[in-house]
Amino acid sequence: MQYDVADISLAQAGKLRIEWADRQMPVLQLIRERFAKQKPLKGQRIAACLHVTSETANLMRALVAGGAEVYLCASNPLSTQDEVAASLVADYDIPTYAIHGEGRESYYSHIATCLDRKPTITIDDGCDLTNVIHTERTELISTVKAGMEETTTGVIRLKAMAADGALKFPMIAVNNANTKHMFDNRYGTGQSSIDGILRATNVLLAGRNLVVAGYGYCGKGVAMRARGMGSCVIVTEVDPLRALEAAMDGFQVMPTLEAAKIGDIFVTVTGDASVLRKEHFEVMKDGAILANSGHFDVEINLKQLAKLSTGKRTVRPNVEEYLMADGRRINVLGEGRLVNLAAAEGHPAAVMDMSFANQALCSEFVAKRGEVLSIDVHDVPMEIDEQVALLKLNAMGVKIDKLTAEQSKYLSSWQTGT
Repeated sequence: MQYDVADISLAQAGKLRIEWADRQMPVLQLIRERFAKQKPLKGQRIAACLHVTSETANLMRALVAGGAEVYLCASNPLSTQDEVAASLVADYDIPTYAIHGEGRESYYSHIATCLDRKPTITIDDGCDLTNVIHTERTELISTVKAGMEETTTGVIRLKAMAADGALKFPMIAVNNANTKHMFDNRYGTGQSSIDGILRATNVLLAGRNLVVAGYGYCGKGVAMRARGMGSCVIVTEVDPLRALEAAMDGFQVMPTLEAAKIGDIFVTVTGDASVLRKEHFEVMKDGAILANSGHFDVEINLKQLAKLSTGKRTVRPNVEEYLMADGRRINVLGEGRLVNLAAAEGHPAAVMDMSFANQALCSEFVAKRGEVLSIDVHDVPMEIDEQVALLKLNAMGVKIDKLTAEQSKYLSSWQTGT
């Protein structure tokens, strides 16, 4: 078996992490058990470009249990847990190509290696793998039944491809499933981003002005958790509806240039580029802390920051201090990459349980029906979304009501009024 990991001797530690996460992922456990009996993925080759973490490892185990050949590479150079990558190879026989801190050349080489296996199904997080197929490995387009995309940024890229007529095979926007974005994006990103900031800096959040750029579900989660820890939360937005929602939720809302003057900690969660840039850096306080929780490292314009600075130094693990000409210091966490994975462990397993349950069930759906899907970006089928929600409720010991015959009839009738 081919693989490329940092140190295969780390496998024992990785296996313990995988097992720990598995105990908090009961929905995926149930799916894995069914897959092992039914083998719905037999004959499928799956190339997965994901954050190589203990939670991802358990998704890979479920796909293998379903009969698939699985090949895994990293979707972010700083998110790989090297011990998990080692264990996937040594303990679970899953070809893995991921090294924490790898450079751009190695990153894309690993994607290419996974694609050399001629996948029939793809699983992506950020659309890099999909993009490579469409631009550099076009001979594979006819081989792929369909793919899944995990994150908001990737879905944005896919929709742009579809609008341009560039998309050549069906994609399912797993990120858009209710059991993904309403929970993973909000509760997962909210908790893990704050976790990353605290691990990197050990600062007190109470009483600090914390600026959240973007009020989608990820931004809502960060804002909610920061307020819970006593921060004075400021939200910046370009969408009037989201800005209104933030204001109604009790947060200050203002332009980023105004927020830059008073913010102590900044968290970007927009999926767009140059959210924090030259004019903002020029007015920030001495000691400002900048973190990004968007998928790519483009939300903080580090090239402009470097030009404004007279130098930089690493003052703590995952903290780079940029010295401005006037003596101010601006601190960037995790090289501007996903702070929750660069400086912490990513989302808790319990919330990734739902996200990866969607990935597993959508893989089964594609294996059975991928050929009949139109070439477009599709939502997760509602029956899968509801199945994941019910399985999660059952795992939590939560019971809900069912409609009576009378109620069902009332809801399906238009004749009955007041």
